[in-house]
Amino acid sequence: APNELGIYDMSGNVWEWCQDWYGAYQRGSLTNPKGLSNGSSRVIRGGGWNCETSRCRVAYRGIVKPYRDGSNFGFRLAL
Repeated sequence: APNELGIYDMSGNVWEWCQDWYGAYQRGSLTNPKGLSNGSSRVIRGGGWNCETSRCRVAYRGIVKPYRDGSNFGFRLAL
C-alpha cells in the first residue's frame, strides 16, 4: 500500500543515499530539517534488506562515508 503521500516502497529495500551531510540537528521540533552543507559522512535513510525493522523507516538516519558501497545501498530519483 502507498504511504500518506501516495509513494510506494519507501522503506526496507535499500538504504537510500541522501544529499545531506551527516550532523546534529538543532534542538526542538523541526519540519523537513536540512543537514550540514559539508562534512565527511552522508545521511542514508529507509533501511536495507538486511536491517532490523527498527531501522526500516524514513525517520531513521544512518551515517556512511561517501566512498562506501554495498548491495544494500541505493538512491531514489525524484522530480
